[in-house]
Amino acid sequence: MQTGLLSCGPDTPLREAAERMASRRCSSMLVMEGDQVLGIWTERDSLRLDFNNPQALLTPIGQMMSTPVSQLHPNTPLSAVAARFRAEGHRHFLVVDDRGRPRGIVSQTDMALKQGLEPYLGLREVHEAMDGQPLTVAGALSLAEVAALMHQQGRDAAVVACADGGYGILTERDMVRFVARHPGNTPVGGLASRPLLTVNRGDTLLRARDQLIDHRVRHLAVLEGRQVVGLLGFRNILDGVEHRYQQQLRQALEQRDQALSRSRLNLELAERVIEASLEGIIITDAEGRIEFVNPAFSHTTGYDPEEVLGRTPAVLSSGRHDGAFYTEMWRTLREKGYWRGEIWNRRKSGQLYLELLTITAIRDGEGRITNFAALFTDITHIRENEDQIRQLAYYDPLTRLPNRRLLEDRLELAIRHAHRHQRRLAVLFIDLDHFKQVNDSLGHAAGDELLLEVSRRLGGRLREDDTLARLGGDEFIVLLPDLEEADEVTRVARRLIDAIGEPFRIGQQSFRIGCSLGISLYPDDATGAEELVHHADAAMYRAKQEGRNGYRLFRRDMNQQEHRWLQMETALRDAVESGEGLSLHYQPQVEPADRRVRAAEALARWQHPELGAVSPADFIPLAERAGLMVPLGRRLMRLAAAQLRTWLDEGRTPVPVSVNLSAQQFWQQDLVTEVSTLLADYRLPAGLLGLELTESILLDKQQQAERLLQELRELGCPLAIDDFGTGYSSLSYLHALPVTSLKIDRSFIRQLGECRSSSAVLAAVTGLARELELQVVAEGVETPAQLDALARYHVPLVQGWLTGRPMPATEFAESCLSTAARSVPTS
Repeated sequence: MQTGLLSCGPDTPLREAAERMASRRCSSMLVMEGDQVLGIWTERDSLRLDFNNPQALLTPIGQMMSTPVSQLHPNTPLSAVAARFRAEGHRHFLVVDDRGRPRGIVSQTDMALKQGLEPYLGLREVHEAMDGQPLTVAGALSLAEVAALMHQQGRDAAVVACADGGYGILTERDMVRFVARHPGNTPVGGLASRPLLTVNRGDTLLRARDQLIDHRVRHLAVLEGRQVVGLLGFRNILDGVEHRYQQQLRQALEQRDQALSRSRLNLELAERVIEASLEGIIITDAEGRIEFVNPAFSHTTGYDPEEVLGRTPAVLSSGRHDGAFYTEMWRTLREKGYWRGEIWNRRKSGQLYLELLTITAIRDGEGRITNFAALFTDITHIRENEDQIRQLAYYDPLTRLPNRRLLEDRLELAIRHAHRHQRRLAVLFIDLDHFKQVNDSLGHAAGDELLLEVSRRLGGRLREDDTLARLGGDEFIVLLPDLEEADEVTRVARRLIDAIGEPFRIGQQSFRIGCSLGISLYPDDATGAEELVHHADAAMYRAKQEGRNGYRLFRRDMNQQEHRWLQMETALRDAVESGEGLSLHYQPQVEPADRRVRAAEALARWQHPELGAVSPADFIPLAERAGLMVPLGRRLMRLAAAQLRTWLDEGRTPVPVSVNLSAQQFWQQDLVTEVSTLLADYRLPAGLLGLELTESILLDKQQQAERLLQELRELGCPLAIDDFGTGYSSLSYLHALPVTSLKIDRSFIRQLGECRSSSAVLAAVTGLARELELQVVAEGVETPAQLDALARYHVPLVQGWLTGRPMPATEFAESCLSTAARSVPTS
């Protein structure tokens, strides 16, 4: 503020007051009488004078002053002063002390000069604060005319367009100075201040303020190019600052309101989330007394809020955790600020449940614990589901015994234990004998019941530390840890075999089965879990091959044999798929009297590049075990058909050729269609391609077999029952089966002349066949004595090494076929 007050009495003429203001370069003068302030006369008040009337300058200032005078206290904040300037439209305030004594005058210019406005002006430009179009007057106008225009339009300055084309400026301060020195008709062109100081429209307000201060002027003309587009003064700068301040204040208030609104919304949202949360929530004070629970708490525990508020969470205690558990929990909570774990609690109903609990300590600004917040989820069902998944993953669903995965884990652990303590352990591989027959005859439900009873019997013969596992199907494994001696294993094996050998009763059926058992020992036979199981498996197969219903200990040669079987199975699969190495040899069936060839049996042969010639006694059982009998039989039947077609194309007269059918191939659904297609593909006449079946294939499903055989007969296929007289032979069903021939098993031929029973069976079979018009073929004729003995019976055809060995197709054709059937040369 201005502290050197300029004052005068109320009777002071205006001319004198104006002269004093002009000389002192003040913008205002107090009008006082003694110590009392009567009013104030400012530069703007001078615009109200009639410059054309010299007498007006003699008017006492008391008649022209503004009264009352607006006052401020010295402690009024500048922001409040700026607000009053803007609200009241004044340009001066009288500053008075507590007793009302004048201390100074503060003007808008003082505010602009002394207030720290740099932060508000640094980034703002002139055009944001300047007045609109300035008051521009011609230099020829009189001083009185310009004063009147400025007063009418409320302008504190006017731009004067001078005659020479330049510009000047005329301000309120100039008017005060001119009141006493120039008559009212003086042209303003000669009075205007020149040169006109200017700033560009895009300059910063800070630069404009500095220019006003440096040149000690109150106004700058604002240029856009060369055109004056406005005036800028301290009032504009201060108003701009206030506008910016208000804008910032308004923005701050809006941001505060938005923050409060967001905070309120967040609080409401948090309340809704807590209310809707599926997790139970408890908030306690620092001593653990419950202050808040959410609905999920009540849903899980059964307690209403009013039943637990003010109490401690001990109301939920299950009694399954001791004091040490809770002591450790609270120690962790106070040291780390949180605790997370699983805990058993009790519902209001008394039911126990398992929950996953997280407790967090809430601290104030000074780090003191004020509350505890606990979130918990009932995971009882999750744990039950995990147990069920674990049961499915590690246990057999039928017998509830450990499965292969759990067995491997236990076996690995047992091996480490045995190695550490230098002890033995044993693995027993158990496979039930004839289990498939039970499934096929009694059904799979009975088979499952049988497996359950087997698992109970085996488990009842084992020690508590032993492990009984089911691998699948009818295969079981027993793990015997901590063995004192190897003989202990064989005693257990015999005990298990005896248990399985006892009669079983399923429903109304009573029957017996056996089991084959293989044994491998650690560390004698292997040191790894997989090897031990594999070796026990190999020993089990040896037990099956050597008579079943017994046990075998693993030997190294078994492993070699298993490797050979695996190699042979792989090679056989490739051969069946590609046909490479597979062929047929043909053994003639001849009339005993003249050795004329009437038919032939196709016998499979396999020649492998590495394995050499593999015997049918080896690869046929292998094909059965590997599930290859159907594709192998299909390929052999196609080879026979192709060979018959070749002989026909060569102009030969082939004899009927029979191909052996396995049980799997016979009972496949599309056998008749397959044979029909085969005959059509190779254009074979009826009666050339025959089929041989063992009688055991036909016994279980006699009615279905009868229909199937009839359909094959309708295709023109000769049908023979092979190995007749062995197994479950039944003469009663022969009349119902549409077969064409019976092949008497070689065992009866071998004992001809030596065993009366063989002769009796042969007589009965040949007599019955003759009555039923069935052709009889005697297999395995190897000596002249056997051939002579057959002469006493009705045996139209014989087959054996005596009358013709199996021959490759080319040799058979050359020896046995021509344009007509002929005799086989004896050799």
